[in-house]
Amino acid sequence: GYPHSAGYPAAREAVAEFYTTEKSPLTADDIVLASGCSGAICLVLPALANPGDNILLPKPGFSLYNTVCGSYGIESRFYNLVPEKQWEVDLEHMEACIDEKTKAILVNSPGNPCGCVYSQEHLEAIIAIAKKHKLPIIADEIYADMAFPPYKFVPMADLTDDVPIIVVGGLAKRWLVPGWRLGWVMFHDKKQPQMKKVRAAVVALSQLVLGPCSIVQGALPSILKNTPQSFYDETLSKLADHANHVKTALAAAKGLSVVVPQGAMYVMVRIHADHFPETVNDDKKFAELLFQEESVFVLPGRVFGAEGFFRIVFTAPKDKLEEACNRIISFCDRHSI
Repeated sequence: GYPHSAGYPAAREAVAEFYTTEKSPLTADDIVLASGCSGAICLVLPALANPGDNILLPKPGFSLYNTVCGSYGIESRFYNLVPEKQWEVDLEHMEACIDEKTKAILVNSPGNPCGCVYSQEHLEAIIAIAKKHKLPIIADEIYADMAFPPYKFVPMADLTDDVPIIVVGGLAKRWLVPGWRLGWVMFHDKKQPQMKKVRAAVVALSQLVLGPCSIVQGALPSILKNTPQSFYDETLSKLADHANHVKTALAAAKGLSVVVPQGAMYVMVRIHADHFPETVNDDKKFAELLFQEESVFVLPGRVFGAEGFFRIVFTAPKDKLEEACNRIISFCDRHSI
């Protein structure tokens, strides 16, 4: 039959055990399962804000955040990420976005589309803003532990006892199974529980879709307990190698510069408009013509709120990635001025 919409107890307990730390202990009661991390986002945002309220979102950022907010009448307030600082948050701009209708700050590290990994110090600065304004943080940590050495992933919940941290995550990225559609919401609310009503709202919203796949839930305890460390290490090593390859290869592309990724599986590439004619000098025109002429598909940065950039996903086999980079270089050779 149908499982509970918040997930089987054994599956929720497995998530709690896997992610619990000395600084941030979890129990099954702190976990709500969802249909992928995207499904978790769809539960959390409307649970925190009503129509007319606003939530702070990163720009550039995963476009689903804005889509979900818009569908519930929640205003998206975008704070800037700074490419010259490896896509760190512009902290002054973030704080300037807050008003009496702000209900939460969403932070994504490691990040999509930027591949940024925030240091402990930078995350603590973000938490300080949230504490000052008495706001919870939604930490999208779907790429948890996918940081390339020497960078390190730091769970936000380990850095505060005062600010409620609502973490969303899932199987898709680290375990390389996006089609299995199993994600989770983890509530870290250590001092005076402030999130009871929010958790109740998340559980109520989960009943709209009757929870994630029962078969994958049944497999989840074994997946989390028995996946060998070598799998994680090999995956991360390949991703880091591919990221480095894209950075090195595209250094030869006229009119482009790579913002070096620190984790996840994406890289953002800046298009220097003054190197190209009007037919190719913005991200949308560049992506469309690149696809037409070279059969290489990249996403224009405006999809994420970053005009003048495009995103590459570097999960393809290395020979395909090398071919794609060579075609981008050829394209730039033809069109640069």
